[in-house]
Amino acid sequence: MAYRPENRNHLQFLPPSIEEYVTPDDPVRVYDTFVEALDLENLGFNLDPHQAGNPAYHPKMMLKLLVYGYAYGIRSSRKLEEAIHYNLSFIWLTSGLKPDHKTIAEFRRKNRSQLAEVLKQSAYLCIKLNLIGGNALFLDDSNLKANSSIKKKWDKNNTQKVLKQIDQRIADLLSECDEQDEA
Repeated sequence: MAYRPENRNHLQFLPPSIEEYVTPDDPVRVYDTFVEALDLENLGFNLDPHQAGNPAYHPKMMLKLLVYGYAYGIRSSRKLEEAIHYNLSFIWLTSGLKPDHKTIAEFRRKNRSQLAEVLKQSAYLCIKLNLIGGNALFLDDSNLKANSSIKKKWDKNNTQKVLKQIDQRIADLLSECDEQDEA
């Protein structure tokens, strides 16, 4: 039986365009579209392109990185940095830009309240799409109590209760991220 030849001198390993790294139906495109639709100025992000110093990473790109990373359970800025070097979905999402872990952690720290609002909006979107609890958009190890009783129908009080739980989960997530970055 013959072996496949190895050759590291190939001229091309990946597609020549970053756009070709993910398929048109890849879930990463949903996160990209969601963040692109946000009005960052109304959310309170600093969008001044004339800041002094080195050019900054655009807040939308950083938000895409964080929201997508959190959705797949990546909380640490160091793990996010690793993902943007090796994971094609992250490379596509950041358009090949590679912020380091310090930049990622600093962005999260400086924009904590805005990030929490973006995470809330994404969770609310899941509720509107009948993905109650946000579990399709944010994968984690949470257990949601299920009760299909007619008494547990979705009314205004139950909806408000779930929204408060989502707010608390987002606060816990951001605290966990801070703890991992400090470690």
